[in-house]
Amino acid sequence: MVESKVGTEVRHRLPVRKLFAASVGNALEWFDWTIYATFSIYFATAFFPAGNDLLAQINTFATYALAFFFRPLGGLLLGRFADVRGRKPAMILTITLMAGGSIVIAILPTFQQVGWLAPILLLLARIAQGLSLGGEVSNASAYLGEIAPPKWRGRYSSFFYISTGSAVLLASVLGFVLARTMDKAAMSSYGWRIPFLLGGVLGIVGLWLRRSLSETEQFEQNKGRAQRVRRPLLTTLREHPKAVGQLVGITMLSTLCYYTFFSALTPFAVKTRHANDVDVFLALSIGTALFVALQYPYGALSDRIGRKPQLFAWSAATAILIVPLSALVKPGLGNLLVVFCVGLGLYAALSSLAPAIMSELFPTELRGLGIGAWYNLTVAVFGGTAPLVISTLSAAGASILFFWYVAAGALIAFLVLLTLPETKGTELR
Repeated sequence: MVESKVGTEVRHRLPVRKLFAASVGNALEWFDWTIYATFSIYFATAFFPAGNDLLAQINTFATYALAFFFRPLGGLLLGRFADVRGRKPAMILTITLMAGGSIVIAILPTFQQVGWLAPILLLLARIAQGLSLGGEVSNASAYLGEIAPPKWRGRYSSFFYISTGSAVLLASVLGFVLARTMDKAAMSSYGWRIPFLLGGVLGIVGLWLRRSLSETEQFEQNKGRAQRVRRPLLTTLREHPKAVGQLVGITMLSTLCYYTFFSALTPFAVKTRHANDVDVFLALSIGTALFVALQYPYGALSDRIGRKPQLFAWSAATAILIVPLSALVKPGLGNLLVVFCVGLGLYAALSSLAPAIMSELFPTELRGLGIGAWYNLTVAVFGGTAPLVISTLSAAGASILFFWYVAAGALIAFLVLLTLPETKGTELR
């Protein structure tokens, strides 16, 4: 009997083409989203009045944060669309919106050319991307969870952040290359437009790849039930309140980790701690490569030992180490390497199995909307404001408070995890 089970696992082959097609769209979504924060140090003064670089940076991050609050709406609308119409058409729609927003930002006129119309157009493009990303995370997570065999869901789940990490790595490497080959004047003039144009082109490629995906069996079997659900958002609260609370608690720390290391630390290190921008991009690139490399091993580990041991280790270590790590954000490549490699190495323990965890919380007829609405609301509150909070606290000379804020979030997440059931190897509802 044991030999038969082992043999079955050995014979299972990952549908790499399908996983890549599903995940590549997510990679392109996150590439477009990440380059906005990564390259903001160069284009902030292009869309806001010149003369006060710090104020322009804060206004740029305020636009970043405001667009985040359209993610819950995107998660609600596109999540419901995915539950009723299918995962595949929803994922095609999200990547179309994201690629269009990226191209618009790449060709936007500056404040000097059109005045306040420039930041208004920037905000509209960001809103389109916010709506898109709100639906993308939930729908791609649901798709990966639904096509995975129960004993392999952690492994399938890992492809979500393999794609995301690869996108962020591409963004950081691009930043490193451009920073090395172009002076700051050129970067501020036109260099920052290059990654947005690239994001638009890659989005078209992702759209073509996603057209080859097949719909999941779970959706096909449950779409009738999904169509009969009335007031689905209230249904998640009424029938699955514990799942909603668990999703919010885990996502709070997850999004703080993500936006701290992938977005907020880059401008913070350069503008506030006066680190060399080339060193920051290089350290982020190396840390991100480690993050990507750890995804599949962590996903496979969660299929063997369970989800909870990894989640406890991630939240506890983050609570203990985040403040000491913040002291190393200063000039010097060695310091920065420690910060990004330790922080992202820890975060990989959660990110590798996040789609599996989220998919296991809700039944199929509510999965897209349940994840989309509550995940994105939490990300909007804690992730969308992270760069703005750290910039504002830094301007007030109290940047250390941001890292204590993350530590507090880690403690709350640890307590929430105590209520989470172990779901390794279980069937999706």
